[in-house]
Amino acid sequence: MAEAEEHMRRAIELAERGRHRVMPNPLVGCVLVKGGEVVAEGWHDHIGGLHAEQMAIAEAESNGVETQGTTAYVTLEPCNHFGRTPPCTESLLWAGVAKVVIGALDPNPTVRGDGAKSLQESGVEVVTGVLDDECESQMEAFMHWCRERRPLVTLKASTDLSGRVDGDPSSPAVRFSSEESLELAHTIRADSMAILVGVGTVIRDDPSLTVRGPDLGPRERPTRVVIDPENRIPGDCRLMLDGEAPTLIVQSSEHDSADDEPHVERVVIPERDIPIPRILDMLGDRGVQSLLVEGGADTWARFLSAGMVDRARICVSPVDLEGGVARFDRSSLSDSLDLVSSTEVSGDSIEWWSRA
Repeated sequence: MAEAEEHMRRAIELAERGRHRVMPNPLVGCVLVKGGEVVAEGWHDHIGGLHAEQMAIAEAESNGVETQGTTAYVTLEPCNHFGRTPPCTESLLWAGVAKVVIGALDPNPTVRGDGAKSLQESGVEVVTGVLDDECESQMEAFMHWCRERRPLVTLKASTDLSGRVDGDPSSPAVRFSSEESLELAHTIRADSMAILVGVGTVIRDDPSLTVRGPDLGPRERPTRVVIDPENRIPGDCRLMLDGEAPTLIVQSSEHDSADDEPHVERVVIPERDIPIPRILDMLGDRGVQSLLVEGGADTWARFLSAGMVDRARICVSPVDLEGGVARFDRSSLSDSLDLVSSTEVSGDSIEWWSRA
């Protein structure tokens, strides 16, 4: 078992190389072993690219290594269906792999144990459950969406020492957290399939809600989602004019969208105070696995009140936003989340919260 865990840990390390680039696919790593020695490694590098098992087999072939009789350690149950690439089960059988050690079983309805079963029926020895908790944690958003059909929700907020999230509303909005904290914020955006704000934040800040820094590869950029029940979004704001990423406006009633840019889509949920669960169901139906809720204070409060926040990242800066009235009460997080860690980044205190 110690040897199996060692190889699976290496597969988990390899899977991280696809971080930000493989969505909506999960992070997956693979190690091929023969005679107790690692002969090839692979990972899912980007959406549309080879899957981890296929990359490992290709590496072995390019190095002149015979794959017949090898053992494959893979963090996720191999797929048994055609998608952007052929089934990984067929690749493993074609390569003559004798044994497959699996970390996490795939809860996706298109798989659900069929990959492992298919391999076993073809005479391959299959072992499951090796470091399954670690493997599932690495692909948490994918697993959550497969089981709940809703996105995993991360709340991101920045406040001053008193919990204010903005300064004097009569003055222009300013950024007050450090450059390093901003870089971290873009990393969190890159790990999301959608970024959500209330329309008040759009009117106040005119954000772009795009990702700067992390390499997203060929995957689609995170969808910008705006909760706008009364159709108040300005037609000349960045989200409406900038086509760098899709913009999805959630509203309570129909609105003339003839003049909208091609990247803008409107969805009607016919309730005055659009329920948060309805929004998450709609996004889940669209395949959104991870949602970042960026503001403002009323939107954060609504998600927390609905019990729909799975994780939170709170940045507390050592500043005083004089005249600010909008506040975020961090104590409200403890009703449903646990404080996991707290670190200092260039003077800012960064807190990570998560469901137990």
